[in-house]
Amino acid sequence: MIRHDINRRALGANDIHIKISYSGVCHSDIHTARGEWGPQVYPLCVGHEILGKVMQVGPSVASFKVGDIAGVGCFTNSCQHCDECKEGEEQYCSGKGGMHGTYGSKRPEALHPGGISQGGYASDFVVDANYAIRIPEKMNVAACAPLLCAGITCYSPFKTHNIQAGQSLGVVGLGGLGHMAVKIGNALGCSVTVFSRSPGKESLAREMGASNFVVSTDEAAMKGKLLILLPLYYYPSLYCFYYFYYYYNIINIINIILYLI
Repeated sequence: MIRHDINRRALGANDIHIKISYSGVCHSDIHTARGEWGPQVYPLCVGHEILGKVMQVGPSVASFKVGDIAGVGCFTNSCQHCDECKEGEEQYCSGKGGMHGTYGSKRPEALHPGGISQGGYASDFVVDANYAIRIPEKMNVAACAPLLCAGITCYSPFKTHNIQAGQSLGVVGLGGLGHMAVKIGNALGCSVTVFSRSPGKESLAREMGASNFVVSTDEAAMKGKLLILLPLYYYPSLYCFYYFYYYYNIINIINIILYLI
């Protein structure tokens, strides 16, 4: 990683200018920077968990004012006209060009000087206000960063599948997404069970709100368990439930599902 000067577009009527205070590190940033998810155009500035103070607002912006704290996640624009965009599902934009990734997205010079969108490991950011969220003053701003990626990745399927208080929720793995899922599930009033290969994570899982902890490599502990694994991302052609009444190599199953979706 090296310092490099990049340019942002001039403030438009619907834009806000953010002075970046925090930008979380997601492993997808690392994969992208290394070119592990396909060829990239360099220099490339990654980062899609962006938080900072609003310094300027365009004349048509009513949702932000100077001094607000704004957050930007993994996309910064879309066609705004297709059915998905009209339904508030801009991440699935089916219009011309699809959704605009926060970084590494080839776009017109007028939107992103240099023809490539550049992310949040930077000092400043200019974005359409419709693709930013206002962070409440009472929140810990620095701690909000992971909510813009891991947080919404978990929260979205909870809403899609109508997870409610009193239901039983299983979380496979207590990593970056897993700990978010435990916290959100607990906040929603679910009885949360964590499945993990690491017995040493039990105390952490319970601190975060898990009611139960199962070591997934323990054949006896897994026997008789009914697991319903839901894809984190919804694609209609692959939308399905996976039922397993008994197995002991849970990680291989997860890897297969992630490969499929």
